[in-house]
Amino acid sequence: MATLALGLMSGTSCDGVSAALVAFSGRRIKLLAHRTASYPPAFAKQLLRGPALTARELSLLNVALGERFAQAALALLKASRTNPRRVTVIGSHGHTVYHGPRDAFPSTLQIGASAVIAERTGIPVVADLRMRDIAAGGEGAPLVPAFDAAFFGNGSARALLNIGGIANVTIVGRGVQPIAFDTGPGNCLMDLAIQSATRNRKRCDKNGRLAARGQIDPSAIKRWWTHAYFRRQPPKSTGRELFNAAFTDSAWRKQPSLSDRLATFTFFTAYAVAYGLKRWSPMPVREVIVSGGGVYNRTLMEHLRRLLAPARVDSIAAYGIPPLAKEPVAFAWLAIRALKGQTNHLPGTTGARHTRLLGCVTPGIGRQR
Repeated sequence: MATLALGLMSGTSCDGVSAALVAFSGRRIKLLAHRTASYPPAFAKQLLRGPALTARELSLLNVALGERFAQAALALLKASRTNPRRVTVIGSHGHTVYHGPRDAFPSTLQIGASAVIAERTGIPVVADLRMRDIAAGGEGAPLVPAFDAAFFGNGSARALLNIGGIANVTIVGRGVQPIAFDTGPGNCLMDLAIQSATRNRKRCDKNGRLAARGQIDPSAIKRWWTHAYFRRQPPKSTGRELFNAAFTDSAWRKQPSLSDRLATFTFFTAYAVAYGLKRWSPMPVREVIVSGGGVYNRTLMEHLRRLLAPARVDSIAAYGIPPLAKEPVAFAWLAIRALKGQTNHLPGTTGARHTRLLGCVTPGIGRQR
């Protein structure tokens, strides 16, 4: 009998809550419903300011985000005509406001109050999955490799690439010891450029149209590429703590046009992915399966296809999973594993010392009015 689970994801792009309702039966996935609820611009801006907020502001944001997560879950259940009592668990990634696995005291912080989600939906919630991995000596990211290995690891060597705000990749395959890491920026630098230039009137470079018109600045790319992160051996993870305006602004010899900035950021993102795969993959991959919002950036995908040839670069949609649903699907599965007391990470991909069961469980109740 299939197990129903719901996954919730808010990524570093701060664009919205992605939710997926999934039926799992062994190694079979049936996506029943999915949707992404966009954040209002003011709320997205507050999320971006997360690391600079006061304790009071962060506490309020934590609860407000929990309410938005709960609303997204209930809206998805209503749209799919699914009784909440049929859902075994909700896996909530939360929203990362700080990630410091290499600090003197390694830490990570995801907000989106799980107690609020459980209270509003009546469904058990598994959240805060990253901190246990960090406590065990790992990077706390990426966490989807366990899912990637379970559902995509039986064929020839392939890479699962997710391009959200940050890009991460997993290499799996029959006989392959899985390896995973954050390659560097995903959409974050591109989004930051267009949001800043338009005062948040535009959230992203739709289809990569502006980037396609611009000129790539090789000298800026060379300067960014000197950063030690790109030569660090996996496991490794990163975030907006590194890839932000402070990282990029000092590299320009003169202030470029918006289209030139976007062209340069887009190529740099693809280059970091291609270099990371070719440098750290234990063997050549035949296929790169791409998920996340970056799939919709045609210019970025064209760069990837050219730089990763002869490997085939496909959207995960070819496998029946919409690009924005992949990570919530994965966190739904991780939550099922946690609820059953089963291992839900691959310590070799994060650097954790031992296999651990990740996540904190908030019990569900009968939904209260």
